[in-house]
Amino acid sequence: MEEYKNKLGSLANKLKTDAPKIPIQEVHPVKSFIHDKEEEAQLNTWIPKGLLKRMKSYGIDQDLSLKDINILALKFFLDAKAPQIKT
Repeated sequence: MEEYKNKLGSLANKLKTDAPKIPIQEVHPVKSFIHDKEEEAQLNTWIPKGLLKRMKSYGIDQDLSLKDINILALKFFLDAKAPQIKT
C-alpha cells in the first residue's frame, strides 16, 4: 500500500512540474473557387431531390461546394443564353 501511495505522490509531482505537451495544430486555408470578391445576395430555390443528389456527388468528385456549383451553372447558362455586352 505504501508503494502505491509513493507512485501516486510522484505522479502528482510530475504533473505539477512537467509542462503539458500540446499538439501543434496545422491551419490550411479553405479552397475557394471565386477569386474576386463581389457583393453577394441570397438565392433560395426548390429543386428536385435527384438533381440535388447529382450536385452533391459532383461536388464531392470535383471538390466544389454547392454554392460554387450553382455559380458555375448559372454563369454557364447565362453566358450561353444571354451573353453580356461589353462596353
